[in-house]
Amino acid sequence: MENQLYPLKFKPVLKDKIWGGSKIKSVLGIDFAPLPNCGEAWVLSGVEGNQTGIVNGFLAGNELNELVEIYMGELVGDPVYERFGDEFPILVKIIDAADYLSIQVHPDDELAAKRGTGYGKSEMWYIIDADRDSELISGFSQKVDPEIYLHHLENNTLREILNVEKVARGDVFYIPAGRVHALGPGTFLAEIQQTSDTTYRIYDWGRVDSEGNSRELHVEQALDAIDFNIYDDYKTKYNAKKNGTANLVNSPFFTTNLITLEQALSKDYSELESFVIYVCVEGAVTLIHNGETEPKVNLSQGEALLIPANIDRVDIVPSLSSKILEVYMV
Repeated sequence: MENQLYPLKFKPVLKDKIWGGSKIKSVLGIDFAPLPNCGEAWVLSGVEGNQTGIVNGFLAGNELNELVEIYMGELVGDPVYERFGDEFPILVKIIDAADYLSIQVHPDDELAAKRGTGYGKSEMWYIIDADRDSELISGFSQKVDPEIYLHHLENNTLREILNVEKVARGDVFYIPAGRVHALGPGTFLAEIQQTSDTTYRIYDWGRVDSEGNSRELHVEQALDAIDFNIYDDYKTKYNAKKNGTANLVNSPFFTTNLITLEQALSKDYSELESFVIYVCVEGAVTLIHNGETEPKVNLSQGEALLIPANIDRVDIVPSLSSKILEVYMV
């Protein structure tokens, strides 16, 4: 029907990063010139100043939060709109790390509100691909307190007390606010996170930019944010379901599932009072919504799609063996 909401595709916002590589172009086909390298493609964003714009249908040219303001609960779901207002609450990135990111931590909602920086930042990573021997840092490997932590930080031995994980395609990591973390070289992934751009950089490997300048560190701000506990498992265990849906993350901030497709699959969202985001992490799919054969929407690897809350049924047709992340709020 004319002028009804439909699955929305977006133009990514590209970010030059000192640690970025070339895979966003070589793997996804996204030309990031004139950036020297591209570390992040924000494929769905309501972050002020970095909003993604719609590229398909009659709403093309509008930014994401403009549509939230206009369509409110029809787009995001009434409970979501009551909670977040006109700001879309989820940010989706594709990240290409050719070098180590800084060791960093994010505040939770309470600390972020106290400091006037909006929401906190809990996030998850789905590894799309990884070079041999790729690794990342998530949490501590041993019990430490602030004093021990600062001693290692001052002596450039922080890595000695951090948990290092080998990384392979399909791995999942949930990084709650407060967990010290860093992506390592050769990791190529989708990141689902709260809408927040607040990062406390703890250690940056002694790097300098082309002009010899170090990036700013936030040692004092980070201290109140860090969770010093150690945990049994830092990697998320899950069982992928052929032509079905496997749960990856349930958090207060988002739910993420993995849909593995060998043939067409129907999804019923009539009981869900939330938008749904699809992020294609392998293959390519075509979507039909509410039985409407037109307009069909195609989704390729590295692309994100927003399904408005008032769409009850989606048929997903893979063009080859495909995997998509399914993200919503409950």
